[in-house]
Amino acid sequence: MAFSINVNASALSALRNLNQTSTDLQDTQTKINTGLRISSAKDNAAVFSIAQKLRSDLRGLSAVTQSLDRGISTVDVALAAASAVSDLLLEMKEKAVAAADQGLDTTSRNALSQDFVSLRDQITSVVQNAEFNGTNLIDGGTDAIVAITNADATQTLTVSHQTLTLSSSNIPITTNQTISTQNTASAAVTDITNAINNLNSALTQLGSGSTALEQSRGFTGQLQDVIEIGIGNLVDADLAKESANLQALQVKQQLGIQALSIANQSPQSILSLFQG
Repeated sequence: MAFSINVNASALSALRNLNQTSTDLQDTQTKINTGLRISSAKDNAAVFSIAQKLRSDLRGLSAVTQSLDRGISTVDVALAAASAVSDLLLEMKEKAVAAADQGLDTTSRNALSQDFVSLRDQITSVVQNAEFNGTNLIDGGTDAIVAITNADATQTLTVSHQTLTLSSSNIPITTNQTISTQNTASAAVTDITNAINNLNSALTQLGSGSTALEQSRGFTGQLQDVIEIGIGNLVDADLAKESANLQALQVKQQLGIQALSIANQSPQSILSLFQG
């Protein structure tokens, strides 16, 4: 063994080991603080890249969820309004059938006609108010739901507009229609029957659209959960393991400091060579 005061190999080795232990300890503390085994590209570039792509998909699916939620809410409002219109038509038919009775006196028929007109005008009010987030699926416009269904926004799900205004093809009841006479009452019965049949068809299409949106929303939620789990499997740290590593490295660091201290004292032994 060579004795030198210029080079202390033992101290250099102890310092190198201590520096490595400090680096490992810092890495372990970072994993515990962030909860991530891979928090940047320098930890593992390939895995980090895959995780980032999955995170991008997850963000896209969040937008898909918002689009589907808006669509579901809009269709639900339209369905509620269409159901209300259906109930109004049933009442109107009852009034019209009663007014079509040839033996009914004029006073009674006029009373029925007043009720009929009131119900007729309520249809207009219901249809006009069936709006959500600026979209009305049953008024005289052309609004439709076009919800995105994938993270790249390349696939959509459409719920078509259903016009349920008075004097439309679906609701062949005019805005000034009455049942004040037996003939007009009979004509109204025919128009209302057609309107009920058409409305049932519109309700079926709106209901099917709502079901499709909800199914897509459920699948999107499941897909988000799977992707989140996948990201966790790739980059999450095992905190139980890292906790054990932390304690071991802390002990190793303390021992390294002591080893370095001992190594630094070795050159002092050279002084004994010069004592007489």
